[in-house]
Amino acid sequence: MWAEEAVFYQIYPLGMCGAPYENDGVLEHRLRRVLDWIPHLQKLGITAVYFSPLFESDTHGYNTRDYRKVDTRLGTNEDLKEIVAALHEAGIKVVLDGVFNHVGRGFFAFKDVQEHRQASRYCSWFAQLSFEGNSAYNDGFWYEGWEGNYDLVKLNLRNPEVVDYLLDSVKFWIDEFGIDGLRLDVAYMVDRDFLRNLRRATEGWKEDFYLIGEMIGGDYKLIMGNDEMCHSVTNYECRKGIYSAFNSENMFEIIHSLARQFGPEDWTMYRGRHLVSFVDNHDVDRIASILNKKELLPLAYAMIFGMPGIPMIYYGSEWGIEGKKDDGDPALRPAIEKPEWNELTEMISKMAEARKGSKALCYGDFKSLLLQNRQCIFERNFGDERIMVAINISGEEFHAHFNARSGRARDLITDTLRDFGGGLVVPPYTAFILRPEDF
Repeated sequence: MWAEEAVFYQIYPLGMCGAPYENDGVLEHRLRRVLDWIPHLQKLGITAVYFSPLFESDTHGYNTRDYRKVDTRLGTNEDLKEIVAALHEAGIKVVLDGVFNHVGRGFFAFKDVQEHRQASRYCSWFAQLSFEGNSAYNDGFWYEGWEGNYDLVKLNLRNPEVVDYLLDSVKFWIDEFGIDGLRLDVAYMVDRDFLRNLRRATEGWKEDFYLIGEMIGGDYKLIMGNDEMCHSVTNYECRKGIYSAFNSENMFEIIHSLARQFGPEDWTMYRGRHLVSFVDNHDVDRIASILNKKELLPLAYAMIFGMPGIPMIYYGSEWGIEGKKDDGDPALRPAIEKPEWNELTEMISKMAEARKGSKALCYGDFKSLLLQNRQCIFERNFGDERIMVAINISGEEFHAHFNARSGRARDLITDTLRDFGGGLVVPPYTAFILRPEDF
């Protein structure tokens, strides 16, 4: 499918476009700022954009009020329709955030329950709603909130009316805007039968419609792997493994995770699957804020482009902006008027170009060739194409002696030939993505 060869770019619209945190009801066409970013996305090598929530909500987007109306703070449905068309014209697919586990307190059905109480026809739309208790908001009834957050009202996804409403909303997004897929918020909590219904429905509505599930831990095969639910999931294990390995100067951590997930052994967990690879997003610290050595920042991106998976870049991180979760969500989701370009951005664009021209980087297997505390070399094979990825997180030059089955190879990042005559020499804080030119 198209996503397996894609380079994704995540935009958090309410943040990037500078919308006020509280929904003030004032119409502003802030989302149109995305149109000005399209040349940057093309230059960077992006082939798919994932928009975090952009439908009408109470505050941050994940507390939805209306699934079929673009948030007033961002603009109108016509704005989104024009933006999706412009992205498609630029060769860029569009994936939206599917927030189906919960809604906001401003959601029409929940407001009806508040007004009509037991007489509301929507009482059964919400998980464990009971008039024998009370909520943190003193509603006079109790309901289940997402992980104790009662501004996020959990939906009852076993109710056929709720399922039909949500599926009809997705059908509306496809028909009205022409979207190409969904990233499913907290997919690890979403009812499995709902995921199956969503997969069946979207397959019938649009060919190659792609579903990415948010998984922050556990066995990813719970919602991916049987061709009934999600096509892919977010690879949080390796996101943590990358920065932790770099900071502790222990490359064994990330390489062992990759071997467990994708290696050649019978017990490998996800070989043949395409997980979403990332180093940061709207929920976690920016990678530039947590690496002990800034010199390692390009190498973190070399890892997500070199390892099995689908690389995803979070807006602003391609030129190294910082942000810490402890400083609050706005620190992770800042307003940015215009994109920037620097050496890091240039390197990422070259890695995106290398991925575009390599089936091995998109579909290849994984095999570790050399592993030391501060260095690793691994191999990706697909058909008759072979790629080697070499990473040196040390401040010293590294001489790698191993059987490369090659006399020389071209580095796809710098388009430079590297000689294996006396072993591969990897400079300090350097990554190579190598395609052997002779065997």
